[in-house]
Amino acid sequence: MREYERRRQRREVKIRANHPLLGGLILALGDDPQSTKAWAAGAEGEEVLGRRLDGLVGAGVHVLHDRRIPGSRANIDHIVVSSCSVFVIDAKNYRGRPSLRIEGGLLRPRIGRLIVGSRDCTKQVEGVRKQVQLVEAALASARASHRLVSGMLCFVGADWPLIGGEFTVNGVRVLWPKKVASIVSRAGSIDASGARVIYETLARSFVEA
Repeated sequence: MREYERRRQRREVKIRANHPLLGGLILALGDDPQSTKAWAAGAEGEEVLGRRLDGLVGAGVHVLHDRRIPGSRANIDHIVVSSCSVFVIDAKNYRGRPSLRIEGGLLRPRIGRLIVGSRDCTKQVEGVRKQVQLVEAALASARASHRLVSGMLCFVGADWPLIGGEFTVNGVRVLWPKKVASIVSRAGSIDASGARVIYETLARSFVEA
């Protein structure tokens, strides 16, 4: 949402500077470009998932939202620590049905691709995988006891089927907000004190964006 506001304000300043007399009218009649509106839609998706995750706090679940990746302008949407695992979750507000497409075989390596509607979202999978590696590295450097860090891509507002629909692409689970909540709240072997140490370690390693 901060990026959306920054782009929107930059557009307004530019239009008013280029059209001192008609700038206000142009802004009133015009609309933000799609590349700018996409940031607002993405922020809405993060907020929808964030509210659902916040509803689990206090039941053995710790949540970190919008955490800055050190040395980068990029961020991790959500990090969840529960008794069963550590989860890195990227929220997307895309339309269309998510599906797994397998390519290759026989003479070529088999490759899994994530398709949402007609959009190839495989790069989003690789982005989550990199975030998982960063979280694992932060825990290892702090010598914090932890289990396997899991990556998730949560598509808010997608055309999910009534039955089933969840799948995994290159080690990243693809699912929807309600399914995310049911998975992260499962019981596991990480005790309350251990989960708290992991949560505090990650809060220090990835500060608020």
